[in-house]
Amino acid sequence: MDEPLVRPRSLTGEAAGLRGGELRLPEYVDRFCALVERVDPLIHAFVPEPGRHERLRLQAERLAARYPEPAGRPPLYGVLVGVKDIVHVDGLPTHGGSALPPGVLAGPQAAVVDRLRAAGALVAGKTVTAEFAASAPGPTRNPHHPGHTPGGSSSGSVAAVAAGLVPLAIGTQTVGSVIRPAAYCGVVGFRPTYGRIPIDGVLPNAPSFDTLGVFTADLAGAALAAPLLCDDWRPAAQAQGPEPVLGVPDGAYPGCAEPAALRAFEEQVERLAAAGLTVRRVELFPDFAEVCRRLQTVNRFELARGHADWFARFGGLYRPETVASIRAGQGVAPEDRAAALRFRERLRERVDRAGAAAGVDVWLAPSATGGAPEGLHSTGDAVMSLPWSFLGRPALSLPAGRTPDGLPLGLQVVGAAGGDERLLAHAAVLERVLAGRPG
Repeated sequence: MDEPLVRPRSLTGEAAGLRGGELRLPEYVDRFCALVERVDPLIHAFVPEPGRHERLRLQAERLAARYPEPAGRPPLYGVLVGVKDIVHVDGLPTHGGSALPPGVLAGPQAAVVDRLRAAGALVAGKTVTAEFAASAPGPTRNPHHPGHTPGGSSSGSVAAVAAGLVPLAIGTQTVGSVIRPAAYCGVVGFRPTYGRIPIDGVLPNAPSFDTLGVFTADLAGAALAAPLLCDDWRPAAQAQGPEPVLGVPDGAYPGCAEPAALRAFEEQVERLAAAGLTVRRVELFPDFAEVCRRLQTVNRFELARGHADWFARFGGLYRPETVASIRAGQGVAPEDRAAALRFRERLRERVDRAGAAAGVDVWLAPSATGGAPEGLHSTGDAVMSLPWSFLGRPALSLPAGRTPDGLPLGLQVVGAAGGDERLLAHAAVLERVLAGRPG
């Protein structure tokens, strides 16, 4: 077994310590930079940045001068955050995990970064992404088992949190790029409802699905970050209510998971039922192969259209995996994309009806098909997230069990569209039960 490099840090604890002054900001920044110098050469979570330490020290000094009194400090005062390298950050180039000239990809700072900075956060740096958030992986390694992938495309963001380099990182998910890596690396990944965090200032993959999300060590961290980043957060809707009714899809979809992952998932469901939670099994995606085909139709079409100009000018700089996806998208007719989106609307209605008829509050599924695959040639299979990304539903991954080889697994919890607040509240119940904590 590879030597693990896992030291995840509490976002809530660090944010409170920085606001209150128990953690002094200059020393906090110095420790981070020293840690990156020592640990990141082993996992490659961050895009290299000359002068990182000087930049962060200067920004920390300015922040401290702006908020000298603890009582007036914003919620993420001084917290270091990793930002996926398809998200524009003023002062840092965007490479998108590619060999294209950064000036070609440049654009205004993303709204999500504006919100992070308004909350007092410091951008620790850009985190490694698969090329253009597609399938060509970067060099990032899984901190649990460095010979295995951390998942992707938000590879650097998840590894930075799992290794304890930062307590919060921003990723994106088009199909499975938050939920799957969170499971592979044993942290919490939260993907809000599609559109809940503005996507402007982010290089596109498939705009019909692209969604910003967060990685944290635990659910409390996600609950701290979500209201600061999501539009129109409703705190009252997050209040604890009755224990949720849990829906478990039957049919072809759960069968996509590997036997060991499916056994672990069933054990988790049994623990939740034994704790008194209601579990209802529902036939949900009888046409699952068609769901997958329709998503791929839209995804490939939109990837090709989004890269039409860049690919025409710099096609020779793209990696083979991305070239293949773009070429496939160039062969998709606009009317096929339109038909796939109409199919999605019908599927949304059908899933909503099935959930309402069964009284389901949240759906459960494995977060990934299994543990992180060995090697860095692939970021793994996103199929367990696919239907929920297609529907635009909010989802999160809770650390839940391990494979016989000791690789982390995750429990995927999916809420109603727009019901992000309730999803976090319901997930807190599940986290407590799975951790064996009293209610």
